[in-house]
Amino acid sequence: MAVLILGGGLMGLALAHQLARNGQRVEVLSRRRSEAAGFVAAGMLAPHAEGLSGDLLRLGQLSLERIPAWVEQIEADSGVSCGLRRCGIVVPFASSAERDVYPTAPWGRALNRSELEREIPGIGPGWQAGLLFEQDGQIDNRRQLMRALERSCVDLGVRFQEGLEVLEVCQENSRLQGVRVRNAEGDLETLKAEQAVLCCGAWSGQLLPELPIYPVKGQMLSLQGPREALPRVIFGPGTYLVPREDGLLVVGATSEREAGFTDGLTPFGQRQLQAGIAALLPEAKHWPPMERWWGFRPCTPDEGPLLGASAIEGLWLAAGHHRNGVLLAAITAQLLRGCLLAEPLSADEQSLLSAFSYERFSREPRPLNA
Repeated sequence: MAVLILGGGLMGLALAHQLARNGQRVEVLSRRRSEAAGFVAAGMLAPHAEGLSGDLLRLGQLSLERIPAWVEQIEADSGVSCGLRRCGIVVPFASSAERDVYPTAPWGRALNRSELEREIPGIGPGWQAGLLFEQDGQIDNRRQLMRALERSCVDLGVRFQEGLEVLEVCQENSRLQGVRVRNAEGDLETLKAEQAVLCCGAWSGQLLPELPIYPVKGQMLSLQGPREALPRVIFGPGTYLVPREDGLLVVGATSEREAGFTDGLTPFGQRQLQAGIAALLPEAKHWPPMERWWGFRPCTPDEGPLLGASAIEGLWLAAGHHRNGVLLAAITAQLLRGCLLAEPLSADEQSLLSAFSYERFSREPRPLNA
């Protein structure tokens, strides 16, 4: 019987790839893969630039270590480059005092204004200090990684069912029996399964309302700059600039917690991005716009993901990654593969699964990112 992957976004594809590589029959059920956050995010690999801490930093660092080998595996299976760039990320600050109290400052190299200008030629005048995290980087998830994963999965025999909406998880005595679905023609059916993984992104909480996952809308845009005009990612407050190898500059992202699943761009959101560009890299204001889009981050109350077992035996969780989905895809896929295949896990991996269990929200509160 096939393992069902509920959701065809980055988490679903990454896990389907890992399972198929290990000889498992896999079916990916997806309502509309184009709406997945993996096609929307900027692709930063930034546990240090994001200022993560605690268990979330530990999870991000472990994933960052594993990403090169993971990407190499995907590229070998697909024959498609994933666009991984170890370009480093600069976080600018208005003062050295702000820089020195940043949560991940010990992992970065402190920059004064002249050093900041050398790392980011043309950076705005409002920034007097910075941190350079050379270990952080980016991957071209939107144009390359997602396509490479799709190709790998197809070549490994993963079956895709697109246009299939999962309506209900079927259980008996808290044991998974299958899922109730509606296909693109409106027909209802039940797919039997002994094991499934919930990775529906921001929509995961609609399928299992007891999971505290909700959408945080983000708007983004891209500009076409000169090739190599920006050597490193800039992670500013409220706005980040991610330069691709061909000069495309990805600009993100608003954080609209009250928007729910409201589609569309808004003038306020687009003005916010333009203001961020002007503050961080004034010359980029004159670069021609290429695309504008939006998406929905899957957020939890502590902004950490839900990983591992659920309350239903046979149903596993890989959801709620908020703004770190691309960074955490490698470790999520590997941890969940270990769970489904009953592989031995290291003490560190077991500790992380415990830290990011859904059960943490019924324990005494302990912030993951504090």
